[in-house]
Amino acid sequence: MGFRNRSVLLVAVCATAAGALAGTTPAIAESGEWRVAAPVGNQSVAPEALVRLDKGKLSLSVRHGGTTVLEPSALGIRTADADLTSGLKFVGSSSRLVQDSYTTVSGKKRQHTYVGTETTFHLQRLAERLDVVVRTSAEGVAYRYVLPSGKWATVLGEASEFAVPASADKFMLPYDNGRGDYETAHVRVAEKGVEYGYPALFKVSDSWLLLAESDVDGRYGGSRVVYDGSRYRLVLPDPAETSAGPLATPWRVLGVGSLESLVESSLITSLAPPSKISDTSWIKPGTAVWSWWGDGTGNLALQKQYADYAAKQGYRYNLVDSGWSADWIPELISYSKARGVETWLWVRWQTIDTDSERERLFAQYRSWGAVGLKIDFVESDGQDRMRWYDAVYAAAAKYQLMLNFHGAPIPRGTERTWPHVLTVEAVKGAEGTKPRPGREPFPIEHYLTLPFTRNLTGPMDFTPVTFSGVRPNSDAAELALGVLYESGVQHFADKISSYAAYPVAEQFLRTVPAAWDETRLVAGDPGKLAVLARRSGSTWFLGAGAAGDPRDLSVGTGFLGSGSWLVELYHDSPTGKIAFDTKRVVAGDSLTVPVARNGGYAARLCQVPPAATTCG
Repeated sequence: MGFRNRSVLLVAVCATAAGALAGTTPAIAESGEWRVAAPVGNQSVAPEALVRLDKGKLSLSVRHGGTTVLEPSALGIRTADADLTSGLKFVGSSSRLVQDSYTTVSGKKRQHTYVGTETTFHLQRLAERLDVVVRTSAEGVAYRYVLPSGKWATVLGEASEFAVPASADKFMLPYDNGRGDYETAHVRVAEKGVEYGYPALFKVSDSWLLLAESDVDGRYGGSRVVYDGSRYRLVLPDPAETSAGPLATPWRVLGVGSLESLVESSLITSLAPPSKISDTSWIKPGTAVWSWWGDGTGNLALQKQYADYAAKQGYRYNLVDSGWSADWIPELISYSKARGVETWLWVRWQTIDTDSERERLFAQYRSWGAVGLKIDFVESDGQDRMRWYDAVYAAAAKYQLMLNFHGAPIPRGTERTWPHVLTVEAVKGAEGTKPRPGREPFPIEHYLTLPFTRNLTGPMDFTPVTFSGVRPNSDAAELALGVLYESGVQHFADKISSYAAYPVAEQFLRTVPAAWDETRLVAGDPGKLAVLARRSGSTWFLGAGAAGDPRDLSVGTGFLGSGSWLVELYHDSPTGKIAFDTKRVVAGDSLTVPVARNGGYAARLCQVPPAATTCG
């Protein structure tokens, strides 16, 4: 059964034995087919979802234009009370238009709008009820299960699966079940029996599909998928997920569209609950120094040097990692604050595992003047850990402490609900490039896959721009990571002495924001090429990285407004160092920059008088 005209939001096109007519909803049915389309005019080519009930079993498929990006995939949930994966009967439905506008403190953009169609399918097996909620917008499709009874629910598993066409190109993240921290590199082949974490990226013909999740909290664990040889089956982290009713599971998210639309989409945050913090004035994104990567941590004199450097560079923060002492941290915080630099403190998650520990320690950290915490070694998606997260979010908000999680699972729209969560590691980042004997660089493909995978599910603390690291890219391409990778706190992690050897890079890093008003994909091919434009106020920044041999890299500038723009360009030079020069472009011009092997460039673009030679 094909997809119908988009002007119809919900149509029953399969009649039951009782003879229901097309366009009507059978009162009770064991078979039926319904289409949920994005609102008319939402986008020229928007995804469409088809929900099918076939002899009591429910499935979902998704189409984008003329391409089926998701073949019929099972839906359903098993609880301790009932198996709601078969024997289902359709007893009714309701549909509504969902419109939402909201602002975030940080992220790829600050102003967000969501417009979608939401249809709730009411199903029943014997005395047990199941609602399946399906949303479709220009950005993709999402669904969740709701157990509408008010009783406690114990979920034993889901039938949920994702039948991505076998011909699809794949970018999969093998899930390390022992660590639960998402710190692996993406692979291009799915292996039977292997578990994969979100997000997973697929190219199906000319369409792209991003498999992700949103709105995970203590009601439910964070899921992943396992490949069974033909499809990806959803796996829960616990033997059972137990919650008070009515239970709504997290959203299973399918971002659908062009690669550009996926990169620029806010779908994951739009499906997350609104902010639980009314006054966000104390939450301030910013750039930071971090001594652990280059010089270690446990030394007051060293930390003062890093605070001085942050002040010199105009960075907002200094992150003091493991090894700090309560004997000298108050002195450091006071010293740094006098120089316009605020302090974040590292803490192990077990240290703040109870309400009493959080109350005592958060109050103490705040009394010292700390403004944020880096919480490490979380390493779990399980429901118990999600309940711990809920408590940490609330307690940190109470004491106005911003948060950064390391050794942790991915964010899933968290930055909307709890905007003081400014970044999360959950990536094979620059910690793994710290020089040591025998260390090999990451493949260049790793660097150029992340803007299209991990970073699309939320802020990513890669800790970039480590010139002295073991790496495959050019200096200019490493500098560009400060723009290519989005993080509400962007930690420039190299040693002070290393940056001092790159004064041109220091010049650029002094100007880079950590939160953006707009993000545009200028050019991209996951694993091979990434060119992103990000706007802060009226100024645009470009980050570009390219794998392979030296060449001239040409991209369009249609993202710019009218008039003439000055480009401050930080690019590869024949000597291997970063060269700086300027040029002028008009929106729509082609910007051509020579790049070295595995090279790239960073740029700042502004509108200044014709006589001006810099952006100031």
